[in-house]
Amino acid sequence: MLYLILAIFCSAMISVLMRLGSAGSEARKPLLAVNYLTCALVSLCFLEGGPAPESGNWGTALGLGAVGGVLYLGAFLLLQHNVRQSGVTLSSAFMKLGVIVPTLMGVALFREQLTPFRGTGIALTLAAIVLLSGSRDSARGQGGRLPALVLLMLCGGLADGLSKVYQAWGDPRLEGHFLLFVFGFALLLCAALCAAQRQRPTVRDWLFGALLGVPNYFSSRFLLLALSQVPASAAYPIFSCGTLLLAALIGRAAFGERLGRRQLAAVAAVLAALVLLNV
Repeated sequence: MLYLILAIFCSAMISVLMRLGSAGSEARKPLLAVNYLTCALVSLCFLEGGPAPESGNWGTALGLGAVGGVLYLGAFLLLQHNVRQSGVTLSSAFMKLGVIVPTLMGVALFREQLTPFRGTGIALTLAAIVLLSGSRDSARGQGGRLPALVLLMLCGGLADGLSKVYQAWGDPRLEGHFLLFVFGFALLLCAALCAAQRQRPTVRDWLFGALLGVPNYFSSRFLLLALSQVPASAAYPIFSCGTLLLAALIGRAAFGERLGRRQLAAVAAVLAALVLLNV
């Protein structure tokens, strides 16, 4: 259970550090580049079998790593945008709602059964989106920001679903290398964006980027370790709901975030959906 608690803490800290690291209303891509550099360096420390173990399936690890790099960077760019526009709580909620994507991928690609519980979870997900889109302030408030939140959900979900694809088709001996490729490609893409926009890392970017990279890597690693001790049916809902609740508490205490009735109802629907989607 200790690994699961550590995974929850690291996952919640990603959104918090993203908000703290944003300088005013400016989205800092160099901060993300430093984050991915940190993730890549930490990944090197946890490679199993050395830097080049004997294996014949490098193509899958490299190919899926490249796709993962695009998805991870896209999800983090959207998270960076959403935590500034919508706050830590709702951004974390929609990020965790991305679990709907690997659920549907499992049904479509791996012939997993869509149980009544998961079907109800999907319905609650749609209900949460409707609650936010029906806000009275839709023109200038959360409803107007809904498309970015939905994109965050889809991109984050596809990134999570890619791990499921690798588990099915990839070489288990290269799982550490797969993560290294993901973070490496994300770093290259982000560095290219920084160069194109002529953004250079500031001292603040180096500081918060390095701080962000540590929980970004270890949230995944601790979750994998937790799954070796806790059944997946219990680990995933605890991880998702725990992250959302901790992020909400930090958002309220540290940033004074307050949610309206519709937003509170949407978060409650998200919590229920996360449990049902993982049953």
